Amino acid sequence: MTVVTQQVTICNKLGLHARAATKLAQLSQKFSAKIMLELAGKEADASSIMALMLLAGGQGKTVNITAQGQDAQLALTEICQLISDKFDEAE
Repeated sequence: MTVVTQQVTICNKLGLHARAATKLAQLSQKFSAKIMLELAGKEADASSIMALMLLAGGQGKTVNITAQGQDAQLALTEICQLISDKFDEAE
């Protein structure tokens, strides 16, 4: 089983708020891979909006993303892109 990990910094102004968490969860649900986010010792399932919001990922925080499964590399690439693109939000 493929396991890939990457660190990414949250760069949008509002951080991992409701709309961003929803986008991330919806993207995560498209993949068969299990995707986890880790921030400051707390872990969250990337497909759970509530779990993502409880991470309290603010602007400038670095999260570790781990994807495990068949399409793990693709999932990791797309999730990192979404975060780098500031969740497609106009700032």
